[in-house]
Amino acid sequence: MRAYHDRPSGTVRINLPKLAAHRVLAPAFGRFARAYPEVRLEVTVDDGLTDIVAGGFDAGVRPGERLQCDMVAVRITPDLRTSVVGSPTYLAVRSPPLTPEDLQHHTCINYRWSGGGALYRWPFEREGKAFDVQVEGPLTLNDTDLILAAALDGMGLACLLEDRVAPDLAAGRLVRVLEDWSPTFPGFFLYYAGRRQTPPALRALIDFLQIAKRSDL
Repeated sequence: MRAYHDRPSGTVRINLPKLAAHRVLAPAFGRFARAYPEVRLEVTVDDGLTDIVAGGFDAGVRPGERLQCDMVAVRITPDLRTSVVGSPTYLAVRSPPLTPEDLQHHTCINYRWSGGGALYRWPFEREGKAFDVQVEGPLTLNDTDLILAAALDGMGLACLLEDRVAPDLAAGRLVRVLEDWSPTFPGFFLYYAGRRQTPPALRALIDFLQIAKRSDL
C-alpha cells in the first residue's frame, strides 16, 4: 500500500506548440502511461504563446528564446535550426535566393503569431551576426501545417523548423535555400512556475522527458 501511495498521481495540464507536441510528447505517450499509470495528461496544443499561469496550466513548452520570465525551465530537446524551403515547382521559375536580401524578389508565406498578432520575422545569421527579415507575400497563416502545405503546393518560400521539413527535404518534395544563413537556437524547454513545490505528477513528467532527451542525443 505504501508503494502504491508513493507513486505519482493526478492530472498534469500542459500547453505547448504543435511541433513540440509531435516531436516531444507524441512519441512518449505510451511509455509514459506505462511508467506512470496514475498520472493523467491533459495536453493543449497552442502556437499562441499563452500565459500558462493565467491559463491554469501546470507547465508549458516553448523554444528557449520565448520562455516566460520568472519560470523554472528544463531543456527537453537539443538545439533547433530553421530552414527556408520551397517546392521544386516554385524554384523552377524563380532563381533561388543567394542572400536574405534576395527574399524581396520572392513570394514568401508569412506566419502570424496567434497571441499578439505580430508577423514572424525570419531569422538569419552569418559570421556571428544575427538579424531578422520581414518578408512579403499574398498568403499569411497562423498554422505551421498550413504553411508547409502551401510550400509543398508551390505557393512560395516558407521558413520552418528543420525537424518539421526534414522528411519532405529527404523525399525531394522541398528544396532548401539559404542554408548557410540558417541559425541554430536553443531547443524546446519545459517550464513551470517555481513559487510552489513541484507536484509529484509534474516532476515525473519532467524527469521522464529529460531521460528521453538524453537517449535521443
